[in-house]
Amino acid sequence: MRFDIQASDLARFNIPPSEVSKSLRRLILIALLISVAAPVALPAQQPTTSTQEAERVAMREQLRKLLETSGPKKGINISFRQSAKQPFNFTGALREGLNNAESLEVVVGVTNNNTIGFRIYPHFKGGYINVEKAKNSLALMRLLLNLSDRAFLFWGVDASGDVFAGYTFTLESGFPEKSAEIVLYSIPNLDKFIGEMRPFIDGSAAVAAPAK
Repeated sequence: MRFDIQASDLARFNIPPSEVSKSLRRLILIALLISVAAPVALPAQQPTTSTQEAERVAMREQLRKLLETSGPKKGINISFRQSAKQPFNFTGALREGLNNAESLEVVVGVTNNNTIGFRIYPHFKGGYINVEKAKNSLALMRLLLNLSDRAFLFWGVDASGDVFAGYTFTLESGFPEKSAEIVLYSIPNLDKFIGEMRPFIDGSAAVAAPAK
């Protein structure tokens, strides 16, 4: 899959290729990233009935049990706690076994729209990875779009421009215990993608995982 901006794409918007600046290219790529992430972003909270709220609480408790049981397992190694600010969210961080990211911040939440959302924010050199602060923002955004096509989790940026990986479950068929655990096991694998991003974040080279 390619996300290069072609003349034919610009013609649809009556934009001569000669007038396309780096700033405009950046805006177009940001719009594409938002379009990729938007359908699976955690929905805004809406008023709920007492029945819906009870169902949401029950789903949260199932999620709590899953995270308490699966989080400590070998290959996941993440301790989760309930968020004090948002009681339907659980947060945790992976800090061990990483070669490129300093840590992977994980937020798992139950929405009132019958979905469970995973959002994983990589931390790199003391903070989040922000597309606007990257050494090569355009190349980083192109890579994020490409990763959304070829990786298990999708990639996007939030309203602040911070990079995250994510996955969203709809719950029509019940609580996705096994599938959610698969997502948890996939989190450590995100470190190799941070390695791919490093040349565009600050110009540094990726660090390969040590041979087993």
